[in-house]
Amino acid sequence: MIPITFLSDYGHRDEFAGVCRAVIARIAPGARVVDLTHGIEPGAIRQGALALANALPYAAPGVHLAVVDPGVGSERRPVAVRTGEDRLLVGPDNGLLAPALERLGGAAEAVDLSTSPFRLEPLSATFHGRDLFAPVAARLALDATLGEAGEPIDPGSLTTLELPTPDIEANRLVAHVVHLDRYGNATLDATVGDLDAGPLAGAKAVEVSVGRATAPARLGRAFADVEPGELLLYEDSSRTLALAVNQGSAAELFGLEPDLEVVLAPGL
Repeated sequence: MIPITFLSDYGHRDEFAGVCRAVIARIAPGARVVDLTHGIEPGAIRQGALALANALPYAAPGVHLAVVDPGVGSERRPVAVRTGEDRLLVGPDNGLLAPALERLGGAAEAVDLSTSPFRLEPLSATFHGRDLFAPVAARLALDATLGEAGEPIDPGSLTTLELPTPDIEANRLVAHVVHLDRYGNATLDATVGDLDAGPLAGAKAVEVSVGRATAPARLGRAFADVEPGELLLYEDSSRTLALAVNQGSAAELFGLEPDLEVVLAPGL
């Protein structure tokens, strides 16, 4: 029996994540469930999508259940998708699965789960995690096929996720905040390759500007490369550039929010 990973925005205050696990345990009692996180902000599709894409390359191949579904009960499709690496992703077709699918080799096969015979009845209009996605994930872990789970659809029709992109200019790199973690570190949409391709190639220090706020930052590999309270530009664990304050918060320093422009220019 293949394992199941589970990511959601359900949190731990309510029973939502637990009852999904209970449904899986009833259908596939031998299935191992690995909780990636249930701490995604409510309805934060992009946050969930990036967390899923960053986590799955380190997870064993299996069924990957993801539920961040502010459009539950609407016309958005519930789907199950097989990747080029023979992993199975189950969740809403709202862009949540898109970055992970791309990182895992693309979608090779997909089905619409709207009328899946595996769903629980009566189907709640507001809790597809329990009544649809969890039972489908459990059945797939028991070796059911996608064709048995739902109706085939064109993998090319799956919803993509729009993400910001950096701009490399003559004397600066204009990046954007993609995600803020609980430490106040800010993941940007730029990479080390963007640094090497622009005016910051070879730089040891940069000037960081967000709106009217400006601060110097050092380029480094780890938080300890700068003194406590100093700003660091580094490559984070997801292989993208990020800003951090050693023993502090870059988010608080600049008042950062997702999508804000972060201008990086050569420093002294």
